Amino acid sequence: MINVIINNKKLQVEEGSSIIQACEKAGVEVPRFCYHEKLKVAGNCRMCLVDVDGRNKPVASCAAVVHEDMVVRTNTPVIKKAREGVMEFLLANHPLDCPICDQAGECDLQDQAMKYGSGSSRFFEDKRAVQDKYMGPLIKTHMTRCIHCTRCIRFATDIAGVEEIGAFGRGEEMEVSTYVGKAITSELSGNMIDICPVGALTSKPYAFKARSWELKKTETIDVSDAVGSNIRVDTRGMEVFRVLPRLHENINEEWISDKTRFSYDGLRNQRLDRPYVRVGGVLKPSTWEEAMSLISKKISRLKGKEIGAIIGDMADAESIMVLKDIMKHFDSPNMDCLPDGIHMDIKNRSSYLFNTTIAGIEESDLCLIIGSDPRHEATMVNARLKKRSMVGGFKVFSVGNSVDLTYPVQHLGADVSILEEIAKGKHKISSALKAAKKPMMIVGYGALSRNDSPAILKLCDKILSQYKFIQKDWNGFNVIHTAASTVAALDLKFVPQLGGMDAKNIINSVVNNDLKFLYLLGADGISTANIKNKSFIVYQGHHGDRSAHVADVILPGAAFTEKDATYVNLEGRAQRTRICTNPPGNAKEDWVILKDIADQIGIKLKYTNKSELHESMCKISPSFCELDSVSREVWGGCGVKGKVSDEKISNIEMNYYMSNSICRSSKIMASCIGKILKGTTMVRG
Repeated sequence: MINVIINNKKLQVEEGSSIIQACEKAGVEVPRFCYHEKLKVAGNCRMCLVDVDGRNKPVASCAAVVHEDMVVRTNTPVIKKAREGVMEFLLANHPLDCPICDQAGECDLQDQAMKYGSGSSRFFEDKRAVQDKYMGPLIKTHMTRCIHCTRCIRFATDIAGVEEIGAFGRGEEMEVSTYVGKAITSELSGNMIDICPVGALTSKPYAFKARSWELKKTETIDVSDAVGSNIRVDTRGMEVFRVLPRLHENINEEWISDKTRFSYDGLRNQRLDRPYVRVGGVLKPSTWEEAMSLISKKISRLKGKEIGAIIGDMADAESIMVLKDIMKHFDSPNMDCLPDGIHMDIKNRSSYLFNTTIAGIEESDLCLIIGSDPRHEATMVNARLKKRSMVGGFKVFSVGNSVDLTYPVQHLGADVSILEEIAKGKHKISSALKAAKKPMMIVGYGALSRNDSPAILKLCDKILSQYKFIQKDWNGFNVIHTAASTVAALDLKFVPQLGGMDAKNIINSVVNNDLKFLYLLGADGISTANIKNKSFIVYQGHHGDRSAHVADVILPGAAFTEKDATYVNLEGRAQRTRICTNPPGNAKEDWVILKDIADQIGIKLKYTNKSELHESMCKISPSFCELDSVSREVWGGCGVKGKVSDEKISNIEMNYYMSNSICRSSKIMASCIGKILKGTTMVRG
């Protein structure tokens, strides 16, 4: 720590800090446009000028490092005049279109012009005009507004890892554009809208829809993947208008994926707003009483082995708990929370968590990825891996499909024999693993979807014990889940019980008419092609997606923006969504629907309200007791000794933009498939 004086205030700051960081610690506001704490320093805008004793001219505080006994002043007449001059230059060519600009009300240029500008301009020349650039279906450009801060360029290169944006020309002729005039191919591209300090980059789907001050803002979490990114949902009336990131340094920092940000229009399309019952082979609107009575009548006459239940990727922990208690009442062992063909070792909690934690990635010095594509399976985890890679001293190896993860990765191949060689210490990377101080392993569903996955996990366990993956204060074993509901369901033990069937066998039994009753709680990812409705199927969910079409009874549930519900992310961190809007029509919260079914059947549950339900959940797993915290689990090994097949390890097939029912109902996500995945090239936006 070193001593500095800022505006006559003495304080200590870390050695190597910039002046602007020291000013922030002192509580002194320094205006800036190009500087961003998560990006490399550019020093373009000169708005952050300060006076430093011993210097004969103002200093750019973002690019200057503090030293012992440095004296800094941020409010001298010289600095005031310098800021007014910088602002005058920035506004010289800026168009006067604030009344129609979507950035209005949230614009750094507006705010700083008001506070630091002179209030007049000496420029009377014609303003320059710049042609708008095409950046895809998500980003709307108004490049005449661009002030050349280069934040978007630095973000694309250093955070997103796609070097597709650059600056062309010099001085007044400088323009920011994509290199070949095509859509940006990053899953993080929407964050460039947030960091743009002016209205040069705005949200294309949100364009001209609303003003920021008209919207109700609710802090909640995202459930489009298992990361649990913290978000803010802006609504007006019953409609979600946009989704923005919320700062959480341990999860998503201040970024979110494009799927999280732009799939919101799917919340209003193809929604279920009333119960339906199949009559004469046709689904017809029904009342809640009729639907509940029919379900009770069908299930009450069956034995436990004739009943099955599968939960989907966005089911909340409360509804999973109630459904499990209903299954327990019938003594049915046939329940599952994992996608078809996925096998998980759940004998101890650490065997299915991302134990390193997302923030803990920054402590690691080596990563071994097995059967996973974190860029599409858990985008914010991949962003953290990219961040760690940018620092240096971080080696990444992968076994499985060769994919572009936006940072250097040494692909070892896809043969299982590679893992066997590593376990025996005979592979070429064995020396690097031995030298690593905090190595981490990421296992994806590509490895867990194999028939020999228990033996694969046992191989992983041997590698963990052979090297320094497991230490007293470090657990380097990590599983990447793709669904927001999975970890909570595993914590609640919503898995095949003794003698029970997994999801794949449950569906096969329905096809063969061996299973008489199937309850699908938002389970839209299962294969329903061969189901001929011989069994009685109940679907509960918020969208009329795949599984709803084969159901005999449809019960309308609430989406994640319409309920206070608990989710556990892949780290094992419990978080809650908050009600942003009301469910449409007659739809209800999912746990309420299931409790009503239990009451109809005559099942006496141990809880009557949500508070009591949470207490029951905590008794099963302590993870639900304290929100937003991660406990370090004791490592107990993973896998079962057995023979591995010669089949190559391959990543799961996943359409990033269509991975859940909300995305599949989103027109914005559909446009991404046509214009980003297919690489559509256009001239103008």
